[in-house]
Amino acid sequence: MQVPGEGEDDEGDAAGIYMVDIVIRKASLLERLIPGIHGGASLVPAREFNPENLPDRVRREQSLAQMSASQQVATAVALRELGYDVESLGVEVSEVEVGAPADGPLEPGDVILEAEGEKVTTPDELRAVMEDVTPGDSVRLHIERDGAERDVTVGTEAREGAPDDAIMGILIQPKLEFPVDISIDAGDVGGPSAGLAFALDIYDELGEDIDEGRKVVVTGALDLDGTVVPIGGIEQKTYAAHEADADLFLVPDRNAADARRYAEGTEVVPVSTFDEALAALTNS
Repeated sequence: MQVPGEGEDDEGDAAGIYMVDIVIRKASLLERLIPGIHGGASLVPAREFNPENLPDRVRREQSLAQMSASQQVATAVALRELGYDVESLGVEVSEVEVGAPADGPLEPGDVILEAEGEKVTTPDELRAVMEDVTPGDSVRLHIERDGAERDVTVGTEAREGAPDDAIMGILIQPKLEFPVDISIDAGDVGGPSAGLAFALDIYDELGEDIDEGRKVVVTGALDLDGTVVPIGGIEQKTYAAHEADADLFLVPDRNAADARRYAEGTEVVPVSTFDEALAALTNS
């Protein structure tokens, strides 16, 4: 799995499935004065992508945790499509927010097995339990830590901007058991938006050839049920796909209209599920 432009030949026509990412950083004075100085770049107020004003270190840790979760989900979706049995073992805590109610009772690596007496095997099942919790109330959890099971009680607080939503202050990912070893090296790229690309690349490597000699650039987060989720930064990602001379650019349905605005002739293919993405590649 590569980012467009990396590891290609001189003509930039290497076939394969590529993820696309963007870089977010503080603008220089010149960039603030001339926002269009870099092709494909946008000047965005800091509060739009960091509304909680989190420190850079915390945002980075969260981004890498999202990337780790996206790789787990992508592996599960691709292997299940290929006929493998992937077992869901629980919900793993990938990050605990400093100062949040979960800071202390929970640690990264804990696996939540039950919440409020209900068995949870996926993040969606845990979120369903949390829908009935009022901010300020406590949640009873049965967890596994370092091979031993225990009960813990975790407080909650209101989600910023959503006073009726109770949160513990954790990032979670599915705890899955895979029948084959899959290794994904995304370097220092963070965030969840490469999930669909990872799943397609795994399918391409272990199953049939679906790029068929084409350069296919892909963006889109992926849920465990194979749903493709919209992502941010579609303008910049479309620009990157165009600059990389992509034959196809697969995007989430809800991002397609914006992607076509910036595609400049690159073929944009909207998809809403992993199966639709496979069909788009094998039937085109």
